[in-house]
Amino acid sequence: MAAMDVFLDRLDPDMCVVTAAAHGERAGCLVGFSSQCSIRPVRYVVWISDVNRTFRVARSADVLAVHLLARDQRGTAELFGGLTGDDVDKFRRVRWREAYGGAAVLADAEAWFVGRVVERTAGGDHVGFVLEPVEWGGREGAAGQAAGPLLRLAGARTVRPGHPVD
Repeated sequence: MAAMDVFLDRLDPDMCVVTAAAHGERAGCLVGFSSQCSIRPVRYVVWISDVNRTFRVARSADVLAVHLLARDQRGTAELFGGLTGDDVDKFRRVRWREAYGGAAVLADAEAWFVGRVVERTAGGDHVGFVLEPVEWGGREGAAGQAAGPLLRLAGARTVRPGHPVD
C-alpha cells in the first residue's frame, strides 16, 4: 500500500458535510470522498462510511443534502466529523432548515445542494450515493463570484473521527 500512499497523499479534496433525514431521524457527517460523476444529466456522488449513523439514516432517505464549508468553518467540520450522532444531536448546535423532500440544509454552508438519491453502490468500506440535484444555494461574493476559500482535506486532517475508520 505504501506505493499508493504516494498518490493518495497528494490529494487535497474539498470536504463537505452530508445530511440525511428519514423516518423522523436526522444525521450528518463530514465527507472527504465526493465528486461530480456525470455532466448530462448532472449527477454527484458522495461516499459515506458504512459504520456511521449517517449511513444508517441515508440508506432509507430519498434525498441527501451536500454542503461545502468555508475554510474558517472548522468548528462545523469538527462537529459533523468528530462527534457521532449516536451520542449527540448535532442539529441542536447549528442553524438549519428543512428543504426539498425533508432534507436538512445547514444555514451557514458556503454552498449546498439537495439531491434525489438515484443509485446506491458499494465501494469497500463506503457506499456511494449518486444524487440528482433538485435544489441548491449558497453564499456569493462580489459580482456573483464564490465567497471564499473552501475547507479542504489538509485543513481537516486533525479532526478525529466520531466512529473508527478501520
